[in-house]
Amino acid sequence: MDVTAQSVWTNCLSFIKDNIQPQAYKTWFEPIVAVKLSDNALSIQVPSKFFYEWLEEHYVKILKVALTKQLGETAKLVYVIKMENTYGNKQPFTEKIPSSNRSALKSQDVDVPLNNKNPELKNPFVIPGIRNVKIESQLNPNYSFENFLEGDSNRLARNAGLAVANKPGGTSFNPLLIFGGVGLGKTHLAHAIGVDIKDKYPEKTVLYISAEKFTQQYIDSVKKNNRNDFIHFYQIIDVLIIDDVQFLSGKSGTQDVFFHIFNHLHQNGKQVILTSDKAPVDMQDIEQRLLSRFKWGLSAELQSPDFETRVSILKNKLYRDGVEMPDEIIEYVAKHIKTNVRELEGAIISLIAQSSFNKKEITVNLAKEIVEKFVKNTKREVSIDYIQKVVSDYFQMDVSTLQSKTRKRHIVQARQLAMFFAKKYTKASLASIGSQIGKRDHATVLHACKTVDNLSSTDKQFRKYVEDLSKKLSL
Repeated sequence: MDVTAQSVWTNCLSFIKDNIQPQAYKTWFEPIVAVKLSDNALSIQVPSKFFYEWLEEHYVKILKVALTKQLGETAKLVYVIKMENTYGNKQPFTEKIPSSNRSALKSQDVDVPLNNKNPELKNPFVIPGIRNVKIESQLNPNYSFENFLEGDSNRLARNAGLAVANKPGGTSFNPLLIFGGVGLGKTHLAHAIGVDIKDKYPEKTVLYISAEKFTQQYIDSVKKNNRNDFIHFYQIIDVLIIDDVQFLSGKSGTQDVFFHIFNHLHQNGKQVILTSDKAPVDMQDIEQRLLSRFKWGLSAELQSPDFETRVSILKNKLYRDGVEMPDEIIEYVAKHIKTNVRELEGAIISLIAQSSFNKKEITVNLAKEIVEKFVKNTKREVSIDYIQKVVSDYFQMDVSTLQSKTRKRHIVQARQLAMFFAKKYTKASLASIGSQIGKRDHATVLHACKTVDNLSSTDKQFRKYVEDLSKKLSL
C-alpha cells in the first residue's frame, strides 16, 4: 500500500474523528482502508456498496472538508468497493467520485446509480424523510429492568437478561431466547437488556427489530439486488435483538439469511437476543439447523405472574404514575385479572381514567365494573385459566377436579379438552399449558391434542363437546 495514501488518509481520519460521534466513527470509518494516491485522487476501499452509499449519503461534506485540507481544492475521492468473498462479488469495482461539490456527485458517470433517494436500502432503519447519522437502536428507554418486577414467573429470564447486559457476548447465554404467552413481558425484557447494554457500553451497536420487519427488509433487498449489503449491515451489529422470531416459520429464504448472520455474529462474540411465543421444541416450520442454534444458549420462559407478583406490578405502576389507591382495590384487580401483565396494567389505567374524568371515587364497585368491562373487551386473548373455567362449568365440575390426578374417564376427557383449547386459543408453550393444567409435561399436552382430534372424528358425542366448547370460547 502506498505510504502517502496512508498518511493522507490518517490525517483525514484524525479530522473526521474529532467531528463525529465515536460510535459512528467506529462503524463507518474504521473499516475503510486507504489504497493509493494518484493524480490528486485518493482511493479508499470499502466493504460493500451499502457502505459506499451510506458514506455518500451522510458523510460527503466532512469527507470533502477533510480531503480538501490535505490535497487542496482539486482533490478527488475514488471508492474501491470490495465485496466480502463469503457472499458477494469477488471482483472489486471502482467508482470515481469528486469530493468538491454535491451536484457533481449526482451527474458523474458511474456504474452505480447515485440518484436513488429511497433511504430504505441505504439504512433499513431510517424513517423516510429523516436523515440519521448513526444506526439507531430502535430501543424504548421506558422499558427498563427497574420497572420489570421480579417474581417466580420470570426470575430465570430476568437474571439471565441482567447477566447478558453486564457482559454481552461474554456469557454462555448466547443466544438468549425469551419465550412465553401474550403480554407477559418478552418485548419489555428484550428492550431492557438492550437499554442497559447501551448505558454500560455506549460504543456498542445495539439494534432491536421485529422478525416481521427483518423479513420485509430481506425481501426488499432481494428485489433490489442488495442482499449482500443487507447481510453486511447485520454483521456489523454488536447486539442484535429480534422480537417474535417464530414469525420466520415457513420463510426459508429469510431463515437462510438469518442463519448466516447468526453464525457470523456468534463466531465473532456478538450477542444475539431472541423472543418467541413458543419454546424451540414447539416451533413449527423452522429449519433444524436454526433450532439447534437457538438451543446453544439459554431458553428462558416467562409465565403468568402469581398473585403476589401481580400486586407488586400494580403497586409499582401506581407509584411511577404518582397515584395512590387502597390495597383492597389493588388486590381485587390482581385477583381477577390473571392472564398477563398488559391486561393488568391496562385495567388499572382504565380505573384511574374513569375516576379522574368522571370525578368518581375509586371503590371496589367501580373496580368491579371496570374489570368486568375490561375482561369482556379483551376476551379474544383467551387465558388458560378462563379455558379451564369454561370447560369445568360445561362438565359441571370444579377446576380443582379438572386438574386432579384422577384417571376417571370423563375427568380425563375434560382435562384433554382444556389442553386442546389452550393450545388452539393461546400462544402458550406446550410446557406452559401442561404446568397450568394439573402440572403435566408437554408430552401429555401433545397426547391430549392428538386424542381430541381422533375422538372428534370417531365419536359423535365427543364431537358435540368440541363444537359446544368452541362456541363458548369464541364468543
